[in-house]
Amino acid sequence: MRMILGIDLGTSGIRTAVLDSSGKLVSMAQQPHVPQDTSDINAELWWESVRRCITTQIKTLNELGMNPHDISAISVDGTSGTMLLTDANLQPVTRALMYDSKGFVHQAEQIGRVAPVSHITRGPNSALARALYLMREDTDNRARHLLHQADFITAKLTGIGGYSDYNNSLKTGFDPETESWPEWIGDIGIDLTLFPKVRAPGTPIAKISKLVADQLGLPCTVTVYAGTTDSIAAFLACAEPEPGVAVTSLGSTLVVKVMSEKRIDDPEIGLYSHRLGDGWLTGGASNTGGGVLAKYFTPDEIQKYSKKINPELSSRLDYYPLTKPGERFPVNDLALQPRMSPRPQRNSDFLHGLLEGMANIEARCYQAIQQRGGVFPHTIFTAGGGSANQTWKQIREVTLGQKIFNANHTEAAVGSARLVLMIGKDFD
Repeated sequence: MRMILGIDLGTSGIRTAVLDSSGKLVSMAQQPHVPQDTSDINAELWWESVRRCITTQIKTLNELGMNPHDISAISVDGTSGTMLLTDANLQPVTRALMYDSKGFVHQAEQIGRVAPVSHITRGPNSALARALYLMREDTDNRARHLLHQADFITAKLTGIGGYSDYNNSLKTGFDPETESWPEWIGDIGIDLTLFPKVRAPGTPIAKISKLVADQLGLPCTVTVYAGTTDSIAAFLACAEPEPGVAVTSLGSTLVVKVMSEKRIDDPEIGLYSHRLGDGWLTGGASNTGGGVLAKYFTPDEIQKYSKKINPELSSRLDYYPLTKPGERFPVNDLALQPRMSPRPQRNSDFLHGLLEGMANIEARCYQAIQQRGGVFPHTIFTAGGGSANQTWKQIREVTLGQKIFNANHTEAAVGSARLVLMIGKDFD
């Protein structure tokens, strides 16, 4: 029986999932990241955690009576925009910069002089600005590869550096439509030989290194496939990548993604598309979400007051719930103020207004995609902690005008493995 190993590099740790060739989940494992200073991240410690997690996964498979040598494919996902520079031997020559690192003002000015208006690489928090900053830290010019987080682990598995995928490379400037790095990037003064060769997600890169296979207890015949970002892997864990299918993630923030037959980008409102198979995964992230609820209520209070809400009735409150000023999508406005007043006397009424306000924002997100030539989703799956709140689900169904489904699987590691089955053309 052939099996696929998906590896997810999340913010809190590593998770792996093994699926059989029918897509059935066989086993999962997890391992926390090795603790380290977030301002000076050593990517080798990611690799150490991945190795430990795979070792645990192999042990679990053996305990289940499964043969780890039936694993024939591996795919890796990582946080979008996290990156580092390595030498030719895949040893880091700089620290790693995380997806949420900020303040690269000088690099943003360099990019702004040549990048197209409203391009995804513009701004002091862009992935390309982060890459420029890292190149400045390579003072002795030892760097040979610019690698995103998932690229680094893929390289460690194969022993070959210099490969990435459409999704991880998007925010660094790669154009998945032309399948190339834009010429204007060279005008910034970047050494383009550092940039990776980019492959479609779910397509083969190379066989696993024999040394690594022997160390981890994997067969040396395993093929490592081009991976994706954690958010896209999470989508694939929840749903089939078919036009009109959407996933709303209700975590500390609210993220929407819908499959489209056409590419839809509008950076001015925080909307962009990732290429996935023959289509495009379009969406964005709002700053509303569970973080707002946690600011005002404990989990027990949310459960208690939710039971007192009639989801069929309007709260009659016009809220735009945010924990602090600033929004990304469907409005891209760093100064947008939260709107959560007046506050009713009853806590259940206040919670009703917050949940309804978030449902309205979710609807506006999908409407913004539709207004730009996309489709309003015909099927919506929900992932994240908020998916357990049935009152919230019912409010959303009233607002969106359709039934909403809870996903059977939500772990990105599952989606990373499913990528090979659903998108890969050469899985054997």
